Amino acid sequence: MGIFCGELVGTMFLILLGDGVVANSCLNESKGNKAGWFAITAGWGLAVTLGVYISGWASGGHLNPAVTLAMASLGKITTDQIPYYIGGQLIGAFLGAVLVWLAFLPHWSRTPDASTKLGVFCTIPAIRHTLGNLLSEVIGTVVLVVGALSVANKANKIGDGFGPALIGIIVVSIGLSLGGPTGYAINPARDLMPRLAHALLPIAGKGPSDWSYAWIPIVGPIIGGIIGAIFYTFCLQGLSPLN
Repeated sequence: MGIFCGELVGTMFLILLGDGVVANSCLNESKGNKAGWFAITAGWGLAVTLGVYISGWASGGHLNPAVTLAMASLGKITTDQIPYYIGGQLIGAFLGAVLVWLAFLPHWSRTPDASTKLGVFCTIPAIRHTLGNLLSEVIGTVVLVVGALSVANKANKIGDGFGPALIGIIVVSIGLSLGGPTGYAINPARDLMPRLAHALLPIAGKGPSDWSYAWIPIVGPIIGGIIGAIFYTFCLQGLSPLN
């Protein structure tokens, strides 16, 4: 249950602060309105950092089903642990989205654009292109997983206390360099459960939750996570005598 609770709480804080920075930057009459893309990417990176610090000691701080499945493919967790990881991540992501809705409660009715409100909760592609959007999510998640495994590589001599901060920096880098096409979900729980929250919560003037697109930020990160784990294992891991 330590795994389940760690992932639930860590992912809840991840979404609270990650979706929160989007709400702060995009919703009308917020004091952070129009803060811009750099603020959003920095906010998401810091959200990941805090989430991993909160949960890392209990569960390893995956906070992401794609990361969990990648770790399982490498034998770093057992298959019977997967439901605890992913169950905690899904519930935590939903609760985090609900907290964002509560934190910005009076701003929903002051923001007339339905797509802006949807974008607080989940990703929307800049150009709707199925293959291009899927590849963007795959590539971004490959970078995330390879980067995370590299941070954990003993040859890099990184102290345990700095690991979560470096993971956050990786997420900022992905957002700044690769986030434009899709909004870089790179995490199925991060997109699916807030999207569900958007569908269920009473949000003034909201539109549809765009379920026709929702499979891409689920499938893309899972594929990318597995590819990243394979790439790291066969192309990089063998280079280190200490790993």
